[in-house]
Amino acid sequence: MSRIGLKPIAIPAGVDVSINGNAVTVKGPNGTLTMDKHPNISVSINDGEVNVARPNDDKENRALHGLTRALIANMVEGVTNGFKKVLEVNGVGYRVQMQGSNLVMNLGFSHQVTMTAPEGVKIECPSANQIIISGADKQAVGQFAAQVREKRPPEPYKGKGIKYAEEHIRRKEGKAGKK
Repeated sequence: MSRIGLKPIAIPAGVDVSINGNAVTVKGPNGTLTMDKHPNISVSINDGEVNVARPNDDKENRALHGLTRALIANMVEGVTNGFKKVLEVNGVGYRVQMQGSNLVMNLGFSHQVTMTAPEGVKIECPSANQIIISGADKQAVGQFAAQVREKRPPEPYKGKGIKYAEEHIRRKEGKAGKK
């Protein structure tokens, strides 16, 4: 039995959830998100709560039950509070800045790395070594943060590179040398 799928999702004030066929749309102060649910899963709205149900206990339906509930809960959370990823840039000469809507990064390459945020994702650079990525869509925020980190992932010897603020880099000892 899916413990996640059985939990109802409370709809906060100012958020509108609508179901049109297989499309679930959530509108709120931070924007509008839409998702296509699987035809086997049924979604209903009762007394200010969204309930997700499955037709039977087949393995696929059990998996989709919890997944659908989690995705809808993330949509409701996104349009009310939003999601945020904080990245830190470590390294001598490594720095980031905004030029218009583009993120420009100096990461030790012979060229600057420029990235443009996808629609619905906002980038901020409060300092030369910090990037804040925020938006309503959890998947889009996480994906863009991963793409930024991919440009120069942290290395284990000196810790240089781009890492998540909450990420811990396991450091390695360098060469021992002759004795």
